[in-house]
Amino acid sequence: MEIKLEVPEYDPNEGFKYKWVKGFEIEIKVEKDTIFFKANKEGLISMANHFMNIAQDTIPAGYHIHLDDYNSLEEGSSPIIIQKS
Repeated sequence: MEIKLEVPEYDPNEGFKYKWVKGFEIEIKVEKDTIFFKANKEGLISMANHFMNIAQDTIPAGYHIHLDDYNSLEEGSSPIIIQKS
């Protein structure tokens, strides 16, 4: 299977551009010392795009994105921060 991702070019004046696949569902839960990441196909492809997006050379170390149930994750999800080192 081949999946092509369109990664939006980063512009420091415009910030990070999310690229979501229509119909995505993502849920994140933390139980004890384990993180559960549950997503449908569209959600997994969307997150793959976010990881490729933040990996761009033009995005500086320390840059991060926040996702939570108020911002794209399923209701009741634990918040997550993805940061480039």
